[in-house]
Amino acid sequence: MSDQWQERNKPARLEQRYLFQDYSTLRDFLERAAGLSERENLFPDMGFGKDYVNITIYADGDNEKLSDNHHRFAQELDKLFNVKEN
Repeated sequence: MSDQWQERNKPARLEQRYLFQDYSTLRDFLERAAGLSERENLFPDMGFGKDYVNITIYADGDNEKLSDNHHRFAQELDKLFNVKEN
């Protein structure tokens, strides 16, 4: 998981902003992230504009701690983001 992720408490969550060169690249990332979410059954909050997406991954339900699954999911999002860079 990249150093860009911020871990916060109350509520427990991970936050990250990804920047893109254009909307087309952003849209491709969102589609791949949707597929990852469905596979992992983790559905973060995502807000986006023309060239960025803000992602927040919350701890599940009443659990007040982030699990290894949340951190691994963030790491997988980083991999998806880096695909567009290469």
